Amino acid sequence: MQKDNKKYKILVVEDNPGDYILIEDYLTEQIIQPEIIHVTDFTSVVKLFSEDKHDFDTVFLDLSLPDKSGEELIKEIVLLIPHSPIIVLTGYSDIAFSIKSISYGISDYLLKDELNSISLYKSLVYNIERKKTLKLLEESERRYNHLFHMSPQPMWVFDTESFLFLDVNDAAISHYGYSLEEFLSMTIKDIRPEEDISLIEESVEKRKKQESTILKRVFRHKKKSGEVINVDIYSRSILFNGREAKVILANDITERLNYIQEIEHQNKILQEIAWTQSHEVRAPLARLMGLVNLISNHKISEEERAELLGYILFSAKEFDAIIKKVVDKTSQILAKGIQ
Repeated sequence: MQKDNKKYKILVVEDNPGDYILIEDYLTEQIIQPEIIHVTDFTSVVKLFSEDKHDFDTVFLDLSLPDKSGEELIKEIVLLIPHSPIIVLTGYSDIAFSIKSISYGISDYLLKDELNSISLYKSLVYNIERKKTLKLLEESERRYNHLFHMSPQPMWVFDTESFLFLDVNDAAISHYGYSLEEFLSMTIKDIRPEEDISLIEESVEKRKKQESTILKRVFRHKKKSGEVINVDIYSRSILFNGREAKVILANDITERLNYIQEIEHQNKILQEIAWTQSHEVRAPLARLMGLVNLISNHKISEEERAELLGYILFSAKEFDAIIKKVVDKTSQILAKGIQ
C-alpha cells in the first residue's frame, strides 16, 4: 500500500504512553513522515500556544487528562485552537456526549477500542478537508455579507416559494422607508402596486425555468410612503440558509425615466416648431412676397392698392401670430431646461 507523502503537522494530547505509541504507529503506517508533537496535559497545550503560533493540520485529543477533562476540556481546547480540526479519542462509548461535544466544535469522536490505522487516517484526511471547506464557506459568507450590506444600492434576498424577505441591506431600508423588522415580516408583494401583484408569481415562475441565473428587468415598486417608483432589477438565484432564494439588486430609475420623458416631450415641441417653421410660416410669407410684387411691378388703382395693403396687413398679423407661437414653445423648453 502506498503511503501518503503530504507533510502533516499533528498535535496529540494524550497522557497514556501506551495509547500514544499506538496512535503514532497508526499514523506512520499510513503517512510517510508526519510531524507529530506530543503533550500529556492541558497545561502543556496552553504553554505550547503561548510560546509560539502553531498551525496544526489536526489535533487528536484524549478526553481524560490529568488536569482537565470532559466538557470543560473540549470547550477550552476549541477556544485555544479554533482553526484546526479537533478529533476526540476516548475509551468511553457515550453517544449523547459525543453528539454534544460535536456541537461545541469538535470535528470527530473516535473510540480507542475501535481504532486502527485506516480509521484514524480516514478521520484525519476527512476532517482536514472538511475544515478547509467550512473555512471557504465562511470566507464566502463574509464576502457576501460585505458586498450585500455595504452596497450603496438597495439589495435583498427573498424565498422563491413563500416570497418572504429573508435579508435586507441598509440601503433598501433607507430607500424604501421600512425598518428591518418590517421587511422581514413582509413578502415582495408588499412593495408592489396592487395592480402589479398578479404579475409577481408569473415572473418568478418564468425566471425559475430560464437557464440564466442572472436576470435584468424593470418593475414598479411602492415605498412605505406610498410613492411608486420604477426600478431596474438584477436578480440571481442562490441557496440561502438551505432555501431556494433570489438575491436582488434594485436601482431606482424613476428620475432617469422622468428625465427621458421630459426630453421626449421637449423633442416633440421642437418637432412642432420645425413643422411650424417649414409649413405654417411659408403660407403667409409667400402671400406677402406675392402682394409686395403686385404693388411694386403692376399699375394698379388706388382702390386696388388699398385692398392689397389690407391683405398685406392681414398676412403680417398672421405671420406675427406664428412667430409668437414659436416663441412660446421655445420658452417652454428653456423654462424646463432651467429647472
